[in-house]
Amino acid sequence: MTVTLPGLVDDVEQRLEWGNDVVRLTIDHGPGTAPRLTGLWHTGEAAPDPDALRSSALPVLEMALVGDGRSGTAGKRHVDGAVAQRLRLVDHDSVRSDGTDRLILSLAEDETGVRATVHLELVDGIPVLRSWAEVSADVDVAVDYATTGVVSGLGHGARWEDELVLWEAANPWSGEFRWRRSTLAQRGLFDVGMVRHGQVGSKNRASLTSTGAWSTAEHLAMGVVEDTRTGRMLAWQVESNSTWHAEVGDRYGDVYLLVTGPTAAEHQWAARLSAGDVLRTVPVSLVVVPGSPAGPDATVAAVAAALTTHRRRVRRQHPDHDGLPVVYNDFLNALMSDPTTERELPLIAAAADLGAEYFVIDAGWYDDEMGGWWDSVGAWEPSTNRFPDGGLGGLIDTIRAAGMKPGLWLEPEMVGVRSPLARTLPDGAFFQRDGRRVAEWGRHQLDIRHPAAREHLDAVVDRIVRQFDLAYLKLDFNVDSGPGTDAGVGESPGTGLAEHARAFLDWVCDVMDRYPGLVVEGCAAGGSRTDAASVAVFPVQSLTDQQDFRLTPPIAAAAPLVITPEQAGVWASVDGTMDREELAFSLVTASLARIHLAGRIDTLDAAQRDVVRTGLAAYRSYRPAVARSVPVWPLGLPGWRDPWVVQGARDGSDLYLAVWRRDAGDGPGPEQVRLPLHGVRAVGPVEVLYPTWGGERVAVVDDGTALEVSLPASTAARLLRLTTTDL
Repeated sequence: MTVTLPGLVDDVEQRLEWGNDVVRLTIDHGPGTAPRLTGLWHTGEAAPDPDALRSSALPVLEMALVGDGRSGTAGKRHVDGAVAQRLRLVDHDSVRSDGTDRLILSLAEDETGVRATVHLELVDGIPVLRSWAEVSADVDVAVDYATTGVVSGLGHGARWEDELVLWEAANPWSGEFRWRRSTLAQRGLFDVGMVRHGQVGSKNRASLTSTGAWSTAEHLAMGVVEDTRTGRMLAWQVESNSTWHAEVGDRYGDVYLLVTGPTAAEHQWAARLSAGDVLRTVPVSLVVVPGSPAGPDATVAAVAAALTTHRRRVRRQHPDHDGLPVVYNDFLNALMSDPTTERELPLIAAAADLGAEYFVIDAGWYDDEMGGWWDSVGAWEPSTNRFPDGGLGGLIDTIRAAGMKPGLWLEPEMVGVRSPLARTLPDGAFFQRDGRRVAEWGRHQLDIRHPAAREHLDAVVDRIVRQFDLAYLKLDFNVDSGPGTDAGVGESPGTGLAEHARAFLDWVCDVMDRYPGLVVEGCAAGGSRTDAASVAVFPVQSLTDQQDFRLTPPIAAAAPLVITPEQAGVWASVDGTMDREELAFSLVTASLARIHLAGRIDTLDAAQRDVVRTGLAAYRSYRPAVARSVPVWPLGLPGWRDPWVVQGARDGSDLYLAVWRRDAGDGPGPEQVRLPLHGVRAVGPVEVLYPTWGGERVAVVDDGTALEVSLPASTAARLLRLTTTDL
């Protein structure tokens, strides 16, 4: 729908309203103004007044050019790009197909000949707006930043410094998914009063930036802006597997959110466009959810449900998403990159006995130096010293004879400085800066854009997959090589990094095209590349390197806000030193995700093996529900030291709850916890799925709207299932 608005003086603006059953938006445009997003709302909430938001509205494509910069403001923010203000809407089209609506906006400006096509996409029933743009120019230009991930009007009518709240997540190695919540004032953003004096605002921002090759090594590539007046949440995720930036700032008395891929200021990035070149901006997804009467924990669950459904739709499809096979990996708390035939054989026998379906030999299988594997990697030839009788092939035959599918670990982007490949591959096959190959911690990084690098990796994968008839590859990435590569020709390092990152995912897709049944796991120093772009490609993603089973529950429980549960590889580490409650605790930690069994399983006695075997059997009985479920958090997103952690998964009327009681360093938790069910009512009794030896107490209270749970030990966990109905 398009309506005509009276403009200022002799100008005339038009309003384009577009959307679907759950999300609507308005775009104002005219011959004298850039197309601006003046409203974005969920149909379950009151529509905003676009007229009131026009003064602070920002262009649907925010961008700036070198030599052109910004207009009307200064500072570090990525808004008010001069070229963005000159762009005009010259055409638009709306297309509907298979439940998906797309709005396509054609923009142009005459001064530099910049042209852009903005794509907005909505799917029926999913409150997620996904957008991106293609940018070109008639003359040579250099782009400083460009994004469609911009929305304003978030603080209209509010005392926004106190009433708007940011949710963001630190993502440290082995302590991933640490969400925190803070007001804009707590993040240093205040209403300084300058709008009353004709100024734009404070010129400041609250920002998150990821630099280098690990996309999520410090922060998750997503966040939430919450309006505490209504409980409404606007969540975002940026679909970059390299660098990205997000900021919230004040402008004309209101608040904007901007999310983008790489920028010149933060990432040494530039897009140099000549006639015929096209820049595709990093896609951004925005989630709009009204506040739940049950409070912010329930609203976050609604955000997670929307993102889970969205991620299942946009990802590359793979049969592994439905099968959820149990994987044993020999690394964590077991061989730790030091495999031999002698050490592997008892693990293979134990894994088969317990019910594992895949057996993955992790790092070290190529190391003939018995400990020098780190800086000599690259050729990926099987060690002969480690596997003397029958070689690695004979060991893999043993895995297959035991009824399991074999897998190997690989770190494809790395070449050690002592590897022969470091001398035989050309310089152009590696990251370079200032005339030198980049080296970090004894390793070079391959630039997969280069034909020699790609040919090498294709040859390696084809050889090992075919030679060993592999069913599984774990692709790791353990070194962050910095801002990127100038490719030896002086390109901006951030541009080289971004293009390599896209080429890497293209290469992974090509591998899976050649081997459709192959399961390819993504990993990067634990969860250091758990971003939307990677998750859309890899069937399964490793979340952490955490080795203490007591510290893993908050990682596993918070993960479903970031990744679908059927793609989340969670360690369940067990060994013979653990009592039965501790064994069950570790199994429950992975019970609503993907079980990656680990540890010295060969040290388990008969009774301990029965505990683990029973847990894996229980998992196989309900795992199809995990692949259909959406997450809930009765106690909210977990804190790192929380004595009680609870993760829920809703599959229709079935609600699965993983409940942990633990001592995380501040003493054991209280024996009992009350779990509000947030918008549903329990119907009938609660079933304890695992473990079933008793000792717990579970009671339905408050007319079915809550549970009371007590567990028998200071380190204990239970997996529950109950039937619910919506309130």
